[in-house]
Amino acid sequence: MKIAVVCGGLSNERDVSITSGSCVARALREKGHKVVLVDLYYGYSGDYTDPAELFEREQEDFRYCVAEETPDIEKMLADGDGSRIGRNVIEICRAAEISFLALHGEDGENGKLQATFDMYGIKYTGSGYLGSAIAMNKELSKIMFRYNGINTPPGIVLEKGAKSHEDVGFPCVVKPCSGGSSVGTSIVHGRDEYEQALETAFKFENRVLVEKYVKGRELTVGVIDGKAMPVIEIIPKSGWYDYKNKYQAGLTEEICPAPISEEETYKVQRLAERVSAALMIDVYCRADFLLNEADGELYCLEANALPGMTPTSLVPQMGAAQGMDFGEVCEKIIEVSMEKYK
Repeated sequence: MKIAVVCGGLSNERDVSITSGSCVARALREKGHKVVLVDLYYGYSGDYTDPAELFEREQEDFRYCVAEETPDIEKMLADGDGSRIGRNVIEICRAAEISFLALHGEDGENGKLQATFDMYGIKYTGSGYLGSAIAMNKELSKIMFRYNGINTPPGIVLEKGAKSHEDVGFPCVVKPCSGGSSVGTSIVHGRDEYEQALETAFKFENRVLVEKYVKGRELTVGVIDGKAMPVIEIIPKSGWYDYKNKYQAGLTEEICPAPISEEETYKVQRLAERVSAALMIDVYCRADFLLNEADGELYCLEANALPGMTPTSLVPQMGAAQGMDFGEVCEKIIEVSMEKYK
């Protein structure tokens, strides 16, 4: 197949996305596909007469690693021309048989790009614009969880600029409403920390979610084509599962399948499938849970409509537990995505 792998963009998760994109592009080429890797924001500046010819050229084996700090998006915006879709991106994606969205964060996961591609008749992997938008917004996700009877930690949403900010008690978790990869997220134990955490989160968004902290085991489950994958337990070697622990190799232990009972495994897998349906996510996603150590209850934190595809990412590990190599996981995502267009 001729496949455009779209990565980068203007999200704080840009580096994660480029790593995902380079890994996906390499794996698909190894499976015999004709692949062009393109940055959503910077586009493609090389010469060509017809974008279709790019898929016949030998491509550089591009490799990228996630830095410990998030990129300087403000500088990128200041240096740009105001467009969030780079030169030739639409033309290249229209020339492909499908575009693999290896995007994370704002531009890739909030539904805007999916709606744009729909208008251009571009086929793409992952959920459509509606499921993407709901899953990206944690406030909307929690509303849908509660409507569908899915446990989620109690929380409130705060607006930037308010004269005073209420809380849900301590400890609590403060995070931007539509962020990902734990960027701008803090675990807070008291009032002084709380004000600092709000200041940090408001740097990224004008609406911030404050949740009651649930102490327990962190579990995550991928869902492809409505069917749950093996469960992973996430155990950071120090601290909590923040941006650094997510993407720097060796800092977190990920056990797949998770060392939980068959009953608990069945419960969390069925719940992940319900989460996917409740948020109207089609094709695939990854749902994150906490297994409360106090009462054994499962709480859904969120669902990610475009899960990471880096060397340390979780969906590829789940695929490996099912006997699928990285390239086969990518091909499965493409196969299920193409069903949308039949």
